[in-house]
Amino acid sequence: MNLVFLIDQVAVPLYIILAALAALSFWRSLHARWQLSSTYYELERDLARQRFGTSIGWMLAFVLMMVGVLGIQETVAPFLRTELEQREIISVSLIAQDGDFRTATPAPLDGGLNIQPVAPLGENNTIILLTPTLTPTPVGTIVPNAPSAEGCQDPRATLQIPANGMRVFQPISVVGTAYTDSFAVAKLEISGPGTDNTYVVIDDRRQETREVAPFSQFAPAAYPPGQYSFRLTVFDITQQLVASCMVTIYITEPPVTPTPTPRPGT
Repeated sequence: MNLVFLIDQVAVPLYIILAALAALSFWRSLHARWQLSSTYYELERDLARQRFGTSIGWMLAFVLMMVGVLGIQETVAPFLRTELEQREIISVSLIAQDGDFRTATPAPLDGGLNIQPVAPLGENNTIILLTPTLTPTPVGTIVPNAPSAEGCQDPRATLQIPANGMRVFQPISVVGTAYTDSFAVAKLEISGPGTDNTYVVIDDRRQETREVAPFSQFAPAAYPPGQYSFRLTVFDITQQLVASCMVTIYITEPPVTPTPTPRPGT
């Protein structure tokens, strides 16, 4: 899934690279064809035929790659994005409106742990009893003391997900608002270690979002771990910036799920 979103984000550079390679292969095939028609030596003609066939094969391969990228961009990525947005809508409906995104902690059991008392073991007793322990709670998804968000008080450009200080380690739906009078485009940009600390556009939306809702998708797999500035900017039809919202996110590796390790004899 991460690879699909990565290809979708870098589709335009891929088109340019593949088109250039296809054009180069086509030029090589023309050159090989000219050599085939201009020489009378059988060995050189055989080499020219091989170069011609190889060039044509590579040109077709690059064209098929461009078709594959187009299929991912127009069919696969929108389908996966829709599926994730539907899941995110369900999860967003359960998020408190105060913006405190933390991992849910199980409610305490009525009366605490139901541990039955047992009689003391004798000196020669070899029975091993398991002591019940509490399950550790994962660390929350918000890093404390993160830099303050900038410009997010304007309702025309707000970000609910990702929240300021949020840890991001898997594809997420971007949730918030992006609108203005005479709306033209809303752009999502990111700046950090993976972009030489300069803002890079990761998505642009031509449809405004006036109510808090998912309106884009962000895949962190394309960027190395670190602290990033995640910015939403809204422009009107005169290409003037009318509102923006910048939050700090932390791209990290996925958390490791603790797994009990069995020991021999237990």
